[in-house]
Amino acid sequence: MNLPGTRTRLRLAAASVALLPLLALTACGSGTADASAPAGAKASPAPSDNPVASVQKVDSVAALLPADVRKAGTLRVGSSIGFPPGAYYPNGTGKPPAGQDIDLADAVAKVLGVKLERQDASFETILPALGSGKYDFGTGNFGVTTERLKTIDFVTYINDGQGFAVKKGNTKLGTKVTELTQLCGLTIGTGAGTTFEATLEAQKGVCAKVGKKPYDVKVFSENGATLTALQQGRIDVIMSTINGLRYQAAQPAAGTTFLGEFHRLDVGFAFKKGSKLTPAFQAAVNQLIKDGTYARILKKWGTSASAIEESRINPPEQK
Repeated sequence: MNLPGTRTRLRLAAASVALLPLLALTACGSGTADASAPAGAKASPAPSDNPVASVQKVDSVAALLPADVRKAGTLRVGSSIGFPPGAYYPNGTGKPPAGQDIDLADAVAKVLGVKLERQDASFETILPALGSGKYDFGTGNFGVTTERLKTIDFVTYINDGQGFAVKKGNTKLGTKVTELTQLCGLTIGTGAGTTFEATLEAQKGVCAKVGKKPYDVKVFSENGATLTALQQGRIDVIMSTINGLRYQAAQPAAGTTFLGEFHRLDVGFAFKKGSKLTPAFQAAVNQLIKDGTYARILKKWGTSASAIEESRINPPEQK
């Protein structure tokens, strides 16, 4: 895809999650160290509350699973482990991950009476792998879009979306980005395979229409590399998840300022098109909403503003 200006895809080495700042959920963590990781940044400890512990199997919901799944008793989940509040490694790779996505997936599994076989995967590889049957479902803060609905089924569990952040002290964009024309002439860093990349591609002509220099986009596979680029001045602004960027900006070591919400999106568990698992997952999420577990999980991770009233299967993209 050709983005405005010179579009550069950077495949940088992954930074150790234990040393990374808090960014967003667009890629997978790695156990290898990277000298480009921002100095002094550390992963935040996981909150001690454990609302998933009391979740019990609900037979009427579990009965919605296909018979072969009930018999096997396991589901394979491709999980993008990146940064809080969605999913990260508070104690380093090799230790259990934590985060909102982890808790919600585990709680759904308990309602359904199944065990999860969690496999770490980079964000951009999960959706294509669903069609091949590698995973039964995927997690990674996947926004529901019209384009994705052509090949993927979704069961929604939060409402998040797109936002922007700059290096602390940068006042070029003011306090909020409401139009992409505000980005004209700047360099934007974002994650590979994300709705952010797709939005920037779809709107690549907006600057020319108003007689301004186009924005340039640099796409990263690792969040640590994106933040390092921001801190080093190689990009001017980051486009990523609302919850991730807000969480990051609250951490002094990250040195960023959140520029507000740009576009809201429903976020859901992802399945291959036509999956027979979606009714059971929808019912399980709604059970968690009904019994209060859902609210406790979102409160734990500071994402209560992203709560939904009920889970839906394949809702239309929010406009």
